[in-house]
Amino acid sequence: MKSKIFLYLFLFVSLICLYLFVSSGNMAEASGNRISKLESEIVNLKDSVQKSNLKVLDMQYFSLENNDDALAYFDHLKLENPSGYIADKLLETNEQKGDNPLVPYEGMQNDFKINKIKVLNHKWILTDFSDGKYWGELLIKYELKDDLGVDFTLVDHLLYTRSN
Repeated sequence: MKSKIFLYLFLFVSLICLYLFVSSGNMAEASGNRISKLESEIVNLKDSVQKSNLKVLDMQYFSLENNDDALAYFDHLKLENPSGYIADKLLETNEQKGDNPLVPYEGMQNDFKINKIKVLNHKWILTDFSDGKYWGELLIKYELKDDLGVDFTLVDHLLYTRSN
């Protein structure tokens, strides 16, 4: 009887060992597949980050911050952030009651105010304006004077029409 118990115990242990051997092979294969998928995903993400970086660099091409030739015009003024200073001065025109004086339209829902500002170089600004429902864009020429005053002149404007 003891010999049969040892035989069954040996058989049972052998089956457990066989099961563990086969399942470890499957786990190794599955983990190898997961690793290869993750490696390919990493390559795709690196490509995506590189494309995004190139897109950002392309979008920054027309900006005062990245244009050394345009920034040279403001060297004598000792401004730390000329683009921010000019944008702040332009936003000050929003403080007047009623429509912004640079926007050549009357607000339909509310007053037209300038929202977004992109300082392109040492002469031009591109802005977005809105009254909450209607919106448009302005191309503004500016001149930063030695006394840090800024003159704004409207060059062109565009009001988008609503399709509905």
